[in-house]
Amino acid sequence: MLWLKALHIIAVICWFAALFYLPRLFVYHASAEDDISKERFKTMERKLYRGIGNPSMIATLIFGIWMVALNPQYYLAAGWFHAKIALVVLLIAYHHLCLRFLKQFANDSNKHGHVFYRWFNEAPVLLLIAVVILVVVKPF
Repeated sequence: MLWLKALHIIAVICWFAALFYLPRLFVYHASAEDDISKERFKTMERKLYRGIGNPSMIATLIFGIWMVALNPQYYLAAGWFHAKIALVVLLIAYHHLCLRFLKQFANDSNKHGHVFYRWFNEAPVLLLIAVVILVVVKPF
């Protein structure tokens, strides 16, 4: 169980690295004016999403589900766990929203400015804080 927990935490860290950095790339991409920079950002965004974001999200879910499967009576009875799952669903939605924005940039059809992406970049920070508090403090 400790190995699963360690692998789950490692996957979560990698997933959040992608969720923090990809919107930051969107900020810079939205501000870019020359074609060379825009093409470079498209490549960076695509590789980050596919190479780190997707695999680490999938690993997070696999290791998390595996831990629950080994001790379902504990997790399914815990109120904090249900709240955490709700936040994980929001993180998955955020992850897919990042894909939507990535595709818009790839098609040169971005509809938002850099200020929007600066605010968008803050959402996973708030979700991370809430998840960590739920898992560590277990307030209910």
